[in-house]
Amino acid sequence: MKIETLKDKILFAVQKVEKVTSKNTTLPVLKCVLLEAKDKRLVIRSTNLDVGVEVVLNVKVEKEGVVAVPGNILLSVISQIPNDKSVFIEEDNGNIVVFTSTSKTIIKCLPADDFPSIPKVDEDTSKTLKIGATELVSGLKAVWYSSANSNIKPELSSVRIYPQEDKLVFVATDGFRLAEKVITTKNLPDFGHVLIPVKNVSEIIRIFEGLDQDIDVFIDENQISFKTDDIYMVSRTLTGNFPDYKAIIPKSSSTEVVFLKQDLVNCLKMNTIFSDSFFHVKFNISPKDNSVKLMTKNNDLGESSTEIPSAISGDELDINFNYKYINDCLSTVNSDSVTFYFNGPGKPLVIKPVSDSSFLYLVMPMNK
Repeated sequence: MKIETLKDKILFAVQKVEKVTSKNTTLPVLKCVLLEAKDKRLVIRSTNLDVGVEVVLNVKVEKEGVVAVPGNILLSVISQIPNDKSVFIEEDNGNIVVFTSTSKTIIKCLPADDFPSIPKVDEDTSKTLKIGATELVSGLKAVWYSSANSNIKPELSSVRIYPQEDKLVFVATDGFRLAEKVITTKNLPDFGHVLIPVKNVSEIIRIFEGLDQDIDVFIDENQISFKTDDIYMVSRTLTGNFPDYKAIIPKSSSTEVVFLKQDLVNCLKMNTIFSDSFFHVKFNISPKDNSVKLMTKNNDLGESSTEIPSAISGDELDINFNYKYINDCLSTVNSDSVTFYFNGPGKPLVIKPVSDSSFLYLVMPMNK
């Protein structure tokens, strides 16, 4: 194999695929990216057996061939090459030589035949939809942090996606909190629903974030794939009964508070200095005094109480939450203001951005 390309082009591709390589020490080839030069193109592939990705580049192919090279080493080498340099990659006796007009590096390779194939979802028999990369990433980023870290209940360690008329709904929950994001799109097939493992969701976000193009999505019984002109990605999906989450979303509230998002973020930062090991933060809401205070206490460090500007209506309330759960939600909200819909002691809080009905976040209170 021998190819010529520009540093920026191949760096973009290797950065996309290298993170998908596996840290599995029993299968060293999974630490590699596969380079296949053929028909004026270079295809760069990687897989951890749970997710597979390939990126296609138009390059000058002087000699066709296939090599498997450690992904982290290749990325480090290419990253150090000056911008706008032409990069040559050539196979030589089981190694590859990466060279420019001023440098030469030899990287040891592994047998390319040991590299596993990346599954292809059958486009003719699968359910198919088209969505913008921006919309896909927005939907996933708005909810994925609410998934469970444990695999005890696989359906809770996933993001559920399902169609609802002309809308695509993204939802995730770990049993203590829940996030839902609705994206408007067109020509949705009735594919029921799909559950994507949350560890794969983070890879999907990373691969497609920043792209301004449409993605063709193909869904079959056990897999989902994402395809653009030059990127293909496939992930396994899960089976399981996702909770009937609509039943737990309150239809009304007893106390409503509107905050400027940045005021709330700043206030939480101050209070978390004195939070305890369970990350408690107490909301003290007094409509008659037009006051909302956030309070934290740590027996070893001290305590803090901060009043935050807000618009309040409804009943007086003292209630505790995990401040990390609140922070996670606020980091995904684009609106300048948010409304907190409280439902009394021991009842869930619903958070919605002001003037944005596409996002909803529910979090259960903590006992103190």
